[in-house]
Amino acid sequence: MSEAPHGAPIKTPAQLIAAVIAGFAVPIVIIVLLAVYVDNSTRTGAGTDSLSEAEVTSRIHPIAQVEIRDANAPRVYKSGEEVYKAVCSACHASGAAGAPKFTNTADWAPRIAQGFDTLWHTALSGKGAMPPRGGTSPDDYSDFEIARAVAYMANNSGASFPEPAQPAAGAAAASGAAAAGAAGASDAGAAQAAAAMAAMASVPQTAAPAAGGAQSADASQAGKALYQQVCQACHAAGVLNAPKFGDKEAWEPRLKDSMDTVYNYALHGKGAMPPKGGSNASDADVKAAVDYMVSAVK
Repeated sequence: MSEAPHGAPIKTPAQLIAAVIAGFAVPIVIIVLLAVYVDNSTRTGAGTDSLSEAEVTSRIHPIAQVEIRDANAPRVYKSGEEVYKAVCSACHASGAAGAPKFTNTADWAPRIAQGFDTLWHTALSGKGAMPPRGGTSPDDYSDFEIARAVAYMANNSGASFPEPAQPAAGAAAASGAAAAGAAGASDAGAAQAAAAMAAMASVPQTAAPAAGGAQSADASQAGKALYQQVCQACHAAGVLNAPKFGDKEAWEPRLKDSMDTVYNYALHGKGAMPPKGGSNASDADVKAAVDYMVSAVK
């Protein structure tokens, strides 16, 4: 039996032209599709984005920057949550380096039991692996903002501390002066001095009397007024180890010294307390304020 003759697949000129076009067009289409696929695919290899705009900007970003602030502009304080996210979360979010983990009531319970003031002062002066102020400076975050962050973390971990009182407008200048003094110091005492200055809600602008050393007409009332304006910022609650107003045990070791020595501490400062409590009151009124506080424990 004979085999049927094989016919050529291209029998007409039109079929020949179609085959030629297909021979060129099909590979070109495939190459284009592959190029589009490769270009649009996600690249995960190391260094694939090294020339992106964000990466280049990051590499050429200047190390030093100049930030100009208006010294007369009103201070806008950050919330406790903002300070926590910017500073504290680096350790407290995961409990790194023994830091009490955020929202972990078991970690925070013994710290909360110590009271808000102790937690706040620990944050300002540092403890263990935690540097003072979480590694920031008073120019970055004020003592009030640090206090807000402490209250925010503690209250989300089982505490019920009230929101720290915002310092009055007059305290901003005192806080700035204290921050400048604390920036150049390395010990915890300087940081505490800054905290004491920032706690001053108002500073009396009392002019010195014409006759040096003479008391005001009503020394008792002058001393009480100065205490209420300045001294109670620390002495009312015993902030920064200040002897608490009316607390005989706290005042007893201080009163073992002569009153001239106690006056000298008030006039020239001691420990975290700045001279005259950060005010410019007269010497006579400062002594009257000391007499007023001492009379409360006798």
